[in-house]
Amino acid sequence: MTRAMPVLTVLGAIFALWYLAAIWMNATWVYDQAQRAGTTVTLAQVIPQTMAQARPLLPPPHQVAAELWKGVTAQAITSKRSLVYHGYVTFRGTMMGFALGIVLGVALAMAIVRFRVMELSVMPWAIISQTIPIVALAPMILTVSNQIGIDNREVPKAIISAYLSFFPVLVSMVKGLRSPDHMQLDLLSTYGASDGQTFRKLRLPASLPYFFASLKVAIAAALIGTIVGELPTGAIEGLGARMLIGSQFGEPLIMWAALFAAAILAGGLILIVGLIERMAQARMGVPA
Repeated sequence: MTRAMPVLTVLGAIFALWYLAAIWMNATWVYDQAQRAGTTVTLAQVIPQTMAQARPLLPPPHQVAAELWKGVTAQAITSKRSLVYHGYVTFRGTMMGFALGIVLGVALAMAIVRFRVMELSVMPWAIISQTIPIVALAPMILTVSNQIGIDNREVPKAIISAYLSFFPVLVSMVKGLRSPDHMQLDLLSTYGASDGQTFRKLRLPASLPYFFASLKVAIAAALIGTIVGELPTGAIEGLGARMLIGSQFGEPLIMWAALFAAAILAGGLILIVGLIERMAQARMGVPA
């Protein structure tokens, strides 16, 4: 319980500030309606009305929770109104981009560590690529995909997702593959180990802690990339499309519910990566 207290305290402060902000922002509509009706309202009358508006500027937490619950349980999971359905669409795109990002990041890291010329030529461009705003890049990727005849909307989303997720894997794997010290490398050299054997027996195992640490960042980045990729593609499915629909039709509750569904999905994916990490550590005999 003592370990949970700091977390609960921070959550309590966040909810308190959220409710205060909701009262302040949503009170504008209440006062405007009272002015139109030629009446006055007290603060005691304003607060309940700010908590139950159909289209609030800032939905209070209980309204967001109710909309989230309705989106998960009130429809069949195959319904286009179900957040479970939209979450699955986003999850599918996230995993495609995440897998592509892992392959690209690990492959480039291995090449950079193995070949000096790759470090000098590729690494600077990999760093520069992350300075390009993804919001500006996403429509370009969509346009190029259409021009070369790729009609599947999953492909541009996967590319955008991989674009964001490969970089943390690349940087961490380069660091991990170079983590063995000279004494360890010299020991394998005295045993007559080849470069390939040194790579498999020493560098790859040493890089695993760095690899799994990068995956927790990469999976969250892949989810963000997928959601961003759903916005300019004209998608009608996915949590990003759900947020866009809520924004376009003036339904903030839909938008906020989709936002929290995405946060829950991200948290679940990070927990899964952590579970796989612990399983890999147990198999290798590394203490948790």
